[in-house]
Amino acid sequence: MPLYKTVTPNSQTTVKIWKITESFNDLINDLQLNPESSKRVSGMKSEIHQQGFLSVRHLLAEFGYSDADLFYDSNGKPHLRDGKYISISHSFTFSAVAISDDLIGIDVEKQRTKIGIIAHKFIGYEYDYLNKECTDYIKKLTVIWCVKESLYKLFATPGMLFRDHFLIIPFMLEDLTTIAWIDYNNLKHRFTSDFIEFEGFTCAYALPS
Repeated sequence: MPLYKTVTPNSQTTVKIWKITESFNDLINDLQLNPESSKRVSGMKSEIHQQGFLSVRHLLAEFGYSDADLFYDSNGKPHLRDGKYISISHSFTFSAVAISDDLIGIDVEKQRTKIGIIAHKFIGYEYDYLNKECTDYIKKLTVIWCVKESLYKLFATPGMLFRDHFLIIPFMLEDLTTIAWIDYNNLKHRFTSDFIEFEGFTCAYALPS
């Protein structure tokens, strides 16, 4: 399938989402991968991970970039050689890439009930306003996870903990936006995070406020 969705949060930022319906062979056709990427995708044991990796390269092409324009630092954070900021995510049948002139983090996740089992690992302050009995509990947990994952990708600092250092203020699903804080090493950073839902998935992206 071609590009699934494009979102433009502001004039300096674009988010593109790909729905993965193609086979590995279809996705790798016409792609030019550098030797490191070729080795990496060949070593993946799961076809769904291979498809996610390759669909991200197709999204790069939608932005006008190639695999050669992308590199990763020692913390695993992706960078573009022209200096623009990039963030990448993929989950099951969707992948997403955000590119901005400013710091950016993005995450896409499938909405699954099992997130409730691990909620205690990434929820702290947010328990004050979450209601387990509400029908939107799993969706709200997924938004919180996506926002916190986006912040982690944006900051890319070892030692940060989702539960202790990332705070998401109360929000309604219909708001499609919330405010998030990073509180780490006696410094506080404020971010705006928008989120969207589609086909049982949630995608959130964070930008400095």
